[in-house]
Amino acid sequence: MKETRLALSEEILMTIEKPARYIGGEVNMSEKYKEDVDIRFCMCFPDVYEIGMSHLGIQILYDMFNQMDGVACERVYSPWPDLDKIMREKNIPLFALESQRPLKEFDFLGITLQYEMCYTNILQILDLSGIPLFSKDRSAEDPIIVGGGPCSYNPEPIADFFDIFYLGEGETRYAELLTLYRNCRKEGLGREEFLKKACQIPGIYVPSMYEVSYNDDQTIKSFSPLYDFVPEKVKKEVEMNMSDTFYPEKPLIPNIQAIQDRATLEIQRGCIRGCRFCQAGMIYRPIRERSLEFLKDKAKKMLDSTGYEEITLSSLSSSDYSKLKELVYYLIDEYSKKNINIALPSLRIDSFALDVMSKVQDVNKSSVTFAPEAGSQRMRDTINKGLTKEDILKGAGLAFHGGWNKVKLYFMLGLPTETEEDARDIARLANDIAVEYYEIPKDQRNGKVSVTISTSFFVPKPFTPFQWTAMASKEEYLAHKSALRDELSKMLNAKSIKYNWHDSDTSELEGVFARGDRRLASVIYDVYKQGCIFDAWVEYFRYDVWEKTIKDHGLSFEFYNRRERNYDEILPWDFIDAGVSRNFLKREYENAKKAIVTPNCREKCSGCGAASYGGGVCFESKN
Repeated sequence: MKETRLALSEEILMTIEKPARYIGGEVNMSEKYKEDVDIRFCMCFPDVYEIGMSHLGIQILYDMFNQMDGVACERVYSPWPDLDKIMREKNIPLFALESQRPLKEFDFLGITLQYEMCYTNILQILDLSGIPLFSKDRSAEDPIIVGGGPCSYNPEPIADFFDIFYLGEGETRYAELLTLYRNCRKEGLGREEFLKKACQIPGIYVPSMYEVSYNDDQTIKSFSPLYDFVPEKVKKEVEMNMSDTFYPEKPLIPNIQAIQDRATLEIQRGCIRGCRFCQAGMIYRPIRERSLEFLKDKAKKMLDSTGYEEITLSSLSSSDYSKLKELVYYLIDEYSKKNINIALPSLRIDSFALDVMSKVQDVNKSSVTFAPEAGSQRMRDTINKGLTKEDILKGAGLAFHGGWNKVKLYFMLGLPTETEEDARDIARLANDIAVEYYEIPKDQRNGKVSVTISTSFFVPKPFTPFQWTAMASKEEYLAHKSALRDELSKMLNAKSIKYNWHDSDTSELEGVFARGDRRLASVIYDVYKQGCIFDAWVEYFRYDVWEKTIKDHGLSFEFYNRRERNYDEILPWDFIDAGVSRNFLKREYENAKKAIVTPNCREKCSGCGAASYGGGVCFESKN
């Protein structure tokens, strides 16, 4: 077969930033696109190449699809604004990296929904591809548009743009969905007939098969299926056998430096901690571990096939992996002599963690990270963080005695029931950590201490106990930020403490999308038509355009963000069964209001509902 011709001319590639984003040909790229297959699937991450190439989920699905008979999978990412402009001027259709084939020629376009601020980029992808933006306008000539990922747990703000949402983990039902598509095509059935059958597959949500009505106060009056065969509830899919499933042994290596340019070893899914603000900790339940032998095998194969000099252990809470010590010490023994670094995010700071870090990091260059999330004990209990001040100071003390002198602290502001005094406690905690360092004799210290505080604006998410809560206003958030800064200036060790904070405007909009409904699709469409893309990037985010357009559509930030929901209100995502029951979430919200701590899953089962999947942590004690 002759060499694949690039979709972009050499002249264009020479005029744009980082042309390597668009040429494909990466190490370990699949060649299956050259074969005679009957289904072509393109995976899309609606952000720039460097971010999309760091996403493990796409790597897993890319590998999985390309192992299927008769299926070839390719990739596409959002063109950066410089190329976006040229493609529109020259009418160049958006193309997949592997074959450089236009997206419109594919059977499926699967879009990963990792964060809400990528929604206008979804329209950019469709528009540049010549695919109608609204699902109702598509014909048999257009690809089936599939959405998946964390934001699909409330797909309603973008429901009008998608044909299908896959709810849950992709390993379980895609083969069935593609087989259905293949059979429908053989039988001569059209797009509508395929979608009617697809919605009957577990985990598959087809928005066009449901209708929504609204009350006079703008809340949802009803959300119901259009046909008897359409399920009222769609239950998320979960891969229960984590040690006998798809995992890329030859991951793609990006052409240019990616955000996370290393081998990624996912050691488990889910979390036992039950932090009430954390959507991932709820929707990925139950916690399921991969076996030690599986992880050793995949680590070796990934490192051999990539030449990477770093491997990261991926998990929501690595310390809770039951075989962590055995895995980490094996990796150290096997690979440290080969100068391969082992990255361990999401570790609780204890003597084991510090022992490991001292073996795999340069002490003089690294820092230790804590995520207390809140400054006061009352607030940490409110969010069920499970950390005391003593835990934090003890961990910092261990790190300081081990030779570290840099600490990073992550917090949220605007949490439910938070006061300015709680915000000031963040400054006091940072100062107490610095004091802990200076209690070490001077001749045993490693220079001056450096404490960095970072705060983000809390955004309530679906399927968390805080899904009913009112989000703090921008004014409240800024007032709490000012109180924190004021308190910092009074601290004895103020010069050793640096404070970074997250932009409040993007968080405001994220809040609208996180708990929004179908009426927001027309807002997203109108904003996109005004030139908004890459809203997650500060330099391109135009808050004024969003604010005006939301108002022009008769909607408001106040409706979506400021009000407390009643327990009997129909929420836009109530048709989804995410494995955690409504009663459990209600109970946890009431506990939050009283600052009552709920034990983690290994200490005591709280009856969240995840046991319905028949495995994982829910059944550990029975094995």
